[in-house]
Amino acid sequence: KILLILFSLCLSFPIFANENGHASEAFDLPGIIDHHLYDHAEFPLNFGGVKVYEGDKDFDKANPAIFEEHLEGNATKKYHFVGGFDMHITRRVTMMWIVTFFLLITFIPAARLIASNPLKVHSRFTGAVETVLEYLRKEVIDPNMHGHGHPYYHYLFSLFFFILFCNLFGLIPSVGEIIAMVTGQDPHHSVLTKIWSGITVTGDVSVTVTLAGATLFLIYGTGFAYQGISFIPNSVPNGVPWPLWPLLWPLEFIISPIAKAFALTVRLLANMTAGHVVILALLGFIFEFRSYAIVPISVGGATAIYLLEIFVAFVQAFIFTLLTSLFVGSSMHRH
Repeated sequence: KILLILFSLCLSFPIFANENGHASEAFDLPGIIDHHLYDHAEFPLNFGGVKVYEGDKDFDKANPAIFEEHLEGNATKKYHFVGGFDMHITRRVTMMWIVTFFLLITFIPAARLIASNPLKVHSRFTGAVETVLEYLRKEVIDPNMHGHGHPYYHYLFSLFFFILFCNLFGLIPSVGEIIAMVTGQDPHHSVLTKIWSGITVTGDVSVTVTLAGATLFLIYGTGFAYQGISFIPNSVPNGVPWPLWPLLWPLEFIISPIAKAFALTVRLLANMTAGHVVILALLGFIFEFRSYAIVPISVGGATAIYLLEIFVAFVQAFIFTLLTSLFVGSSMHRH
């Protein structure tokens, strides 16, 4: 992974000096980080819009979703859509599809095999799956949901594995970059690179806020399901003096659940983005200072951070599932 990032940086920045011994252009580290971390549309999908090609009077180069249409030979022409409803397929969408497909083809057969004979250890993989699920059930979900976690098993198990593999797949380099490293071609316009971009899905706020929004929905839904309409006044803990009740009720019923969802959003987003930024920054020092002496330091530091990222991928999936169980379980009964 570290070597492939270096290769990608080399493609993005001409490291060879010109005849005067100076680099041909300045190294743009923020631009490199933006390219590797930020999402953008890869496959066009627009309903009701009109294609506008480069050179037309309505073509706007500032449009965030600009695509290339391949013409005869190696020629290309840029275009974007005007009007209509954009549903462009982005890099993170394709990675989420890959993760979802992987989970379906991996865990559905494993679940059927386990269900066929629950008392038998069918393989090491099914044994590992059962071990993880049992740990989550006994040590995470049931204790925090006061023994009422059974209706939530399916969602919380799926949540854990979805976040885990989104984190892990973001550490695997793009297939197009692997092929380009062997063939020496530019990977940036490869179809394989567009399908498997190697981007971390959980490093996007739209993904983390959606997952946290599901937790927020479960907090309120569980509260009303277990306490009924009494959940509204019961959000204020027992023993609170009545003069403080009008002050604490909006804090406990409205602000507190939203703050919990916000904490889930930021925690997962920050942890899965920070490591990638540090790795890119460490490797970027090689091109920023243009010194061979810094190569061992940068590569060694980036490798250490990469190994830490693998650990963080598991930890963040566990923490998100743990806190979701805790927050939802806390709304089942009045405190």
